[in-house]
Amino acid sequence: MSWQLASFGLVLASLALAFWWYESSQPTGRLIAVVATLAALAALGRDAFAAVPDVKPITAIVLISGVAFGAGPGFAVGAISGLASNILLGEGPWTPWQMLGWGLVGLIGAALGALGGRRAGSLVLALACAVSAEVFNLLLDFYTWTGAGAHTLAGFGVVLSSAVAFDVTHVLASFAFGLAFGSVLLRMLRRVRARLEVDWIAATPERVVPARTSPGTAVVLAAILASLGLASAVSPGTARAMSSASGPASVSRLAISRELGFLARAQNADGGFGAAPGQASTELYSAWVAMGLAAAGRDPLSVRRGGHDVLDSLRGQATSLQGPGDLERTILALHACGVSVHALPGGDPVARLLRSRRADGSFGELVNITAFAIFALRAAGYSQHSPVIGHAARWLVAQQSADGGFGFATRGGGSDVDDTAAAVQAIAASGSGAGAAARRGAAYLARAQSLDGGYPQQPGGVSNAQSTAWATQAIVAVGGDPARTTRSGSRSPLAYLESLLAPDGSVRYSRTGSQTPVWVTAQALTALAAKPFPIAPVHRASRAVAVALSAARARPRTASAPRRRRRMGSRAHAAASPAGLGGDIVAIVRAMDSLAGAALAPLAW
Repeated sequence: MSWQLASFGLVLASLALAFWWYESSQPTGRLIAVVATLAALAALGRDAFAAVPDVKPITAIVLISGVAFGAGPGFAVGAISGLASNILLGEGPWTPWQMLGWGLVGLIGAALGALGGRRAGSLVLALACAVSAEVFNLLLDFYTWTGAGAHTLAGFGVVLSSAVAFDVTHVLASFAFGLAFGSVLLRMLRRVRARLEVDWIAATPERVVPARTSPGTAVVLAAILASLGLASAVSPGTARAMSSASGPASVSRLAISRELGFLARAQNADGGFGAAPGQASTELYSAWVAMGLAAAGRDPLSVRRGGHDVLDSLRGQATSLQGPGDLERTILALHACGVSVHALPGGDPVARLLRSRRADGSFGELVNITAFAIFALRAAGYSQHSPVIGHAARWLVAQQSADGGFGFATRGGGSDVDDTAAAVQAIAASGSGAGAAARRGAAYLARAQSLDGGYPQQPGGVSNAQSTAWATQAIVAVGGDPARTTRSGSRSPLAYLESLLAPDGSVRYSRTGSQTPVWVTAQALTALAAKPFPIAPVHRASRAVAVALSAARARPRTASAPRRRRRMGSRAHAAASPAGLGGDIVAIVRAMDSLAGAALAPLAW
């Protein structure tokens, strides 16, 4: 077997192993879409500069993709962009070597990101681009050497000397590209990644029965039912009754057995949950189900399949947690399960979350991530008077826009319902619920309500369950009553959510959309229970009440308000691309467009 054939076989085997490894990680559809977009941009950037040998932005783009998204996506962006760009430049035996070379660049970026490179400045990124370019050069020089006649060190030296001009050009060009747009592109991709990690889109449809149950009444009812032996006759936690809420008006969500039944049927054998029944379990959906069940009064650990519960699934995926979004969501889920939020394979998630705290008090300089950091830390036992909570809350308040709303990132990025509702809840959780910032945020939400009673993500848009759920939780957090929240004689947000229940017990995303039903239904339960974040675990004393009231309410529901039938559009809020993701990708394209010039513009658009 010749040197060339043997080395070629090793390269192909390495590529196959790497792609198998990436595929086995089961990337989400949205992450695959981002990887494909970045690979296309990198390929177009290389092709646009085809007339200038070795002056290509592809190395910088691949490296920064690895920094932002990690090893698997970084390698995929590099390998795929090498293959795609050669469709125009010419395929040949060098293509697998280039694919492997840029795949390694993505892995170098991932290593830099793991070492804290996601906060790196332009100069550090530029130097990393230059080093990565040289690694790529050496691999391609090795490929040239395998086809040479003399496979000796002297022969390799000849290859290196003949390629020095091209190699130096590639290194300097990669340094320049990294310096020119590295930090800007990384900032964009960090925002995209944050959207992928936590789509803080609370969905909440529901069956609403306005009621008020005092704590004393609940205790008496539990005692009576227990003495009659009824509490043991019903399966524990089939539905929940909420006695006492975090607002002046407590709203009980009693008739939710169908939603709970849907989630129980959707559970996988590992105890976890996927986006829809039959789909593989992920930490994202399992965590939201744990919170939804706890909000509905059902102990998440009482829902089992194949001898496993949701906690087994969460612990099994603990080592795959990346970034503050994953950590925050997992901490909230552990708290909802009633277990320690510190004990988890891979290290204490609370300590890991605190390491991502910035000097200005924020987490990731993102409103959404900082809001959920407050929820997670409150769940971990940090008091409202904790300096960490106070500092984060003050940073949040400083990001409030002139219209009273909040955006996903920082002030000036445009307000939306979802992030405003998250920020209002976080401010309330920090002990400033009656403050001016919370009141202004609540006023923004009041203006954003649609005439059908629901809420859109952007004011004036189409109402959807998830944005309506966010708004419902925020209303409760500041002491309001969502059952009485209307606009110009509309139905309430609770009545709007009630209309979205599907025959199988799941909650639809909108009138015309039913994506990710497990996720949407689980999130819906948090708002149906009128419980803002963080969701408290189920207490054993209240479980008998929930069981008994579930049995008492196990009859057909009646509508709480007249239904208006309106044809409404659908937005891919939870299942397709998260809000803001499309805008970030467009921004990336524009950044590349400015670098590639007129030659790239027609291709990118």
